[in-house]
Amino acid sequence: MKRKLLSVMLIAAMTAALTACGGSSSSSSTEEASTEAAEESTDDGEEAASTESGGQKVGISMPTQSLERWNRDGAYLDEQFQSAGYETVLTYSDNDTEQQVNDIQNMLADGVDLLIVAAIDGETMNTCMNEAAEAGVPVIAYDRLIMNDAVSYYVSFDNYTVGTLQGQFIVETLDLDNAGDTVYNMEITAGDPADNNAGYFYQGEIDVLQPYMDAGTLNVVSGQTDFDTVATDGWSTDTALERAQNVLASYYADGTQLDVWLCSNDSTALGVAQAVTSDYAGSNSVLITGQDGDEANLANIVDGVQTMTVYKNVSNESIVTLSLAQAILNGETIDESLIDSFGIDCAYDTESYETSDGNKCPSFLLVPSVITVDNLEELVDTGLYEMGDDGYLKAVQ
Repeated sequence: MKRKLLSVMLIAAMTAALTACGGSSSSSSTEEASTEAAEESTDDGEEAASTESGGQKVGISMPTQSLERWNRDGAYLDEQFQSAGYETVLTYSDNDTEQQVNDIQNMLADGVDLLIVAAIDGETMNTCMNEAAEAGVPVIAYDRLIMNDAVSYYVSFDNYTVGTLQGQFIVETLDLDNAGDTVYNMEITAGDPADNNAGYFYQGEIDVLQPYMDAGTLNVVSGQTDFDTVATDGWSTDTALERAQNVLASYYADGTQLDVWLCSNDSTALGVAQAVTSDYAGSNSVLITGQDGDEANLANIVDGVQTMTVYKNVSNESIVTLSLAQAILNGETIDESLIDSFGIDCAYDTESYETSDGNKCPSFLLVPSVITVDNLEELVDTGLYEMGDDGYLKAVQ
């Protein structure tokens, strides 16, 4: 199946899909749809993958609608699988782990042939994962690893690399290798402890920056550097805002200059940026990192409030997930050669991720990229964003 066709169909349906999902929700929402087989073959005569689905049903479990990125992920996945002729069951679980377990159990009772799960907490899914294994339903852990051996495959971005990109950006922007006696003051905001990825992001960041912290070139004035202290439950903007305000009041109210705030993602960066804008006593620009490419953060990058974000093209993530799911459901051999069909920069990793002690989970890891005010056009080039007359990026309508 041609990936170009899928991308065109995805972009055309994006607004309708996001509208169906909604901007935020305080309860679990479910969207069920089945589509007819593809009407036409691709431009070179190959049939679209919808002719191969055989009416199979795919369950897609997303963690929440309260963060922009999960609305995008859910919409992309739902549209991709429907366009390929699968019946889908899409749920959002409002960051409630019990609700997500119930949602997945309902999918299994509904007879899904495959599960795609972005877990709220990868440590609390044993009940429904064991039930999936008993039912013979394969599971793709999507973006967040689930710590259960029922997981067949893991599709994500290279999470450690996300962190190293943020760390390297700080090193290069501040030219830390040539800092001499200059000391830069930094604070850190990490992600949700329940999200397996958060530790990888943090470790990638720290592995790059620790030598400069040890040398005194980077100084964390608050002394708050360990993951448990700087973590942010639920990746909450409000939680990040409150902690940032407390740090600024406690350590920077006397005029101490803050140079860098390392944030693992955009929702936390949004809170930190708000605190810096309203509560920081200094007059200098603070370098603030992020991840995801949320619209509000892209606007902050244009305005000079946030400095960078690590962008993960979740449309590509859904394409890889669809290709993997098709191979699973068609009984094909799955190995590194499957990457050749993606047309996307991706690695096949059988060593880095474990669902239990000693049980390696085969993983398909996409490559993220750094976005700053200087290369925002790269997002326009994806076809998923457009530049408005006001100079701000908007998701394609």
